[in-house]
Amino acid sequence: MIMKWLEAERLSVADLLEDLTDDEWQRETLCAGWTMQEMAAHLTTSTRTGWRDVITGAVKARFDWNRMEDDRARALAAVFSRSELIAQIRETAGSPKRAPMAAPIDPLVDFLVHGQDIARPLGRVREMPPEPAQAALDHVLKSPFWGARKRFRETGVPDLPAPDLLMLATGRTLSTGGDNTVGKSNTRSI
Repeated sequence: MIMKWLEAERLSVADLLEDLTDDEWQRETLCAGWTMQEMAAHLTTSTRTGWRDVITGAVKARFDWNRMEDDRARALAAVFSRSELIAQIRETAGSPKRAPMAAPIDPLVDFLVHGQDIARPLGRVREMPPEPAQAALDHVLKSPFWGARKRFRETGVPDLPAPDLLMLATGRTLSTGGDNTVGKSNTRSI
């Protein structure tokens, strides 16, 4: 079931990226400092990252995971055009390959959340399918990688719909219930 959801999300995000105007393509996502180009580059990495990439990248980034992801996304964005990045996402939409140490559901989490990181600053509404969002949230709440337990340690898990909770659990800030439009998110959580 995860692969079916993941393939649909990858294709849907590719459609979203393809639909952006040239101006929107240059705009910043909710991941501070990343344009749509860098985000698209980042999204190509889940099926194209091997152990060598992780080890080399980690050493270069002094073992800072976010820095490693940032460096890789920027390097790929500088090499590949918009159409090439979108084509790469489409080509591997049904691929079960994932980065080393990633759980089978981690690429789905990435696409669900980053789809919002793309859409929300542009004022676009992007529905998050409830069943995949709930499965992704359940995983994120249990996984030490995403940091959700630490985020909710003091406050507990708020009573919000799964898509909003998934955004909060992965480091995004909702200014009011369900509102995470441009200018109202603090985030850089890869």
